[in-house]
Amino acid sequence: MTLPEPADAVARGSYERARLRWEIGLVLAVTVGQSALYSVLSLVRALLRPTPIGDQQTQLNPSRDAAAFWDVLYQLLSVFFDLALVALVVFLLWEPGSNALRRIGLDFRSFGRDTGRALLIGAAIGIPGLALYAAGRALGITVQVQASPLDAAWWTVPLLVLAALRAGLTEEVIFLGYLFDRLRRLGWGWWTIILSTAALRAGYHAYQGFGAMIGNFVMGVVFGWCYKRWGRVMPLVIAHTLIDIVAFVGYPLAVALWPGLFGPSPSP
Repeated sequence: MTLPEPADAVARGSYERARLRWEIGLVLAVTVGQSALYSVLSLVRALLRPTPIGDQQTQLNPSRDAAAFWDVLYQLLSVFFDLALVALVVFLLWEPGSNALRRIGLDFRSFGRDTGRALLIGAAIGIPGLALYAAGRALGITVQVQASPLDAAWWTVPLLVLAALRAGLTEEVIFLGYLFDRLRRLGWGWWTIILSTAALRAGYHAYQGFGAMIGNFVMGVVFGWCYKRWGRVMPLVIAHTLIDIVAFVGYPLAVALWPGLFGPSPSP
């Protein structure tokens, strides 16, 4: 025989679930959810333009100012404030007697194993992702991505590496470390969480076109499954950072080598 829960316990449980829903909504409103909404709107605007989406362009890590000093300063501040949001999410995960970083596996206890896993999953995601981008460009469903030129200044590559690290921490800590914890507490099933966060990740990259959405959805499913299996976000942060370093730094080289696939579409 199951005894009914005391009324105060039921009320407390209801309060905690409502608080979690509000917390998740507020976190998404100031982090990846906000970016996903703007990204989807960017895709909608691209589709409404008379120019085919395959002939349109978007820029990764654009310059913030024509003056070099202010450009670097603004980019560093942008990275700082984005990482402050990651720190806020980790702070929300912190509980008395429990280390939030250790709980989500964002530490250096297994750095060698994490790095090995990151290299494997980075290759498994990055190489097909490059092929998917090329296919999307050929089919005209993916926006042409313009990366920052590598010869702009000596600090260009370090800033791109820092931007890649920001992306890895922001997306994996929030999509995986935070949302998996909070949605499980609300009673969501594992595959519901994996597919939902993968869809949000796809929307986050919608500004790049449908090819990028498909690729990032698949990446979200694979990363989500790996996080559930390993219980560690660190190898996924490393893998994401490496993938973005290759994209940010290697893309200009790919444009030079294969301009037909990665370069701008020819003018009509």
